[in-house]
Amino acid sequence: MQVPEVQVDEVPVQPTEGSVLLDVREDDEWQAGHAPGALHIPMGDIMARLSELPEDADVYVICRTGGRSARVTAFLNDNGWDAVNVSGGMQAWASTGRPMVGEQSGAEPRVL
Repeated sequence: MQVPEVQVDEVPVQPTEGSVLLDVREDDEWQAGHAPGALHIPMGDIMARLSELPEDADVYVICRTGGRSARVTAFLNDNGWDAVNVSGGMQAWASTGRPMVGEQSGAEPRVL
């Protein structure tokens, strides 16, 4: 499966008007740590929650390492969105020192 892909340093740290960083990881992964301003829709919920994705936005899709996000990217592109997979996922995001926030009180954000 060939999908459009960008390196993590090509993704805006904070999504701008006209772009969305879509995190498709599971709830526990999201709660442990995610990019600030990202939209969280787990991969299994994408079809039911498509209305939450702006149709005219550039969509950067991210997961832990890039596998799930590649599948979601292909699905979105087949259905009219302009989506790209973030190569290396949240592991690459964290390893390059990009900002992260978590939902677990008192715990440092981390990638599960």
